[in-house]
Amino acid sequence: MSELKKAKPENTLGRKRDHTLDTRILEAAIEILAELGFDGMTMDMVAARTKSGKATLYRRWPSKAELVRDALIWMSQSSVELEHLPDTGNLRDDLLALVKPYSLEFSERKLRVLAKLGSFFSEHRKIAEEASAGIFGPWTDFNRTLMQRAIKRGEIPAQADIEMACQVIIAMTSYRSITQGQPFGRTDYAALLDHILLPGLKHQQ
Repeated sequence: MSELKKAKPENTLGRKRDHTLDTRILEAAIEILAELGFDGMTMDMVAARTKSGKATLYRRWPSKAELVRDALIWMSQSSVELEHLPDTGNLRDDLLALVKPYSLEFSERKLRVLAKLGSFFSEHRKIAEEASAGIFGPWTDFNRTLMQRAIKRGEIPAQADIEMACQVIIAMTSYRSITQGQPFGRTDYAALLDHILLPGLKHQQ
């Protein structure tokens, strides 16, 4: 997951940009996506919900699709810990530590958002690809680093296919949440690690 694109500072006579407004805008976008979906959402709605001018939104995000891209990335950052690499002493707990616990309400809203993206993927392919890279890229980088560290301490063999393992994590997360419309929480992730991923990594020759 690449970092959110930072908009250019507003060119207003020494006036500092209110970064708390950025967060409120992203939060409002997620709320409206959950309620009305991508096709029903408008920039006017987001401006009204945040009590800001539409011009303020367009200075930060030139289009609705770009706002939704960053809102999706922002939402994903709420469920994955990407501030620091955990170091529990074993790969299983390190990987699990990257997944934040979250409420049922958060999980249900996230699923509603994903189910209502409508034409976002079909009509804004490049921006949708940027969203996917922003959502999954950093998590994959962290997982890869944790697995490489596990190789160094002899927990998994040097020939373990960690790239494939990283892809399996993302594929399973996407399938569960987007295709099946079901949450992929820590319990599901632990089952994937215990029954498929870690046994496969440890027994590769």
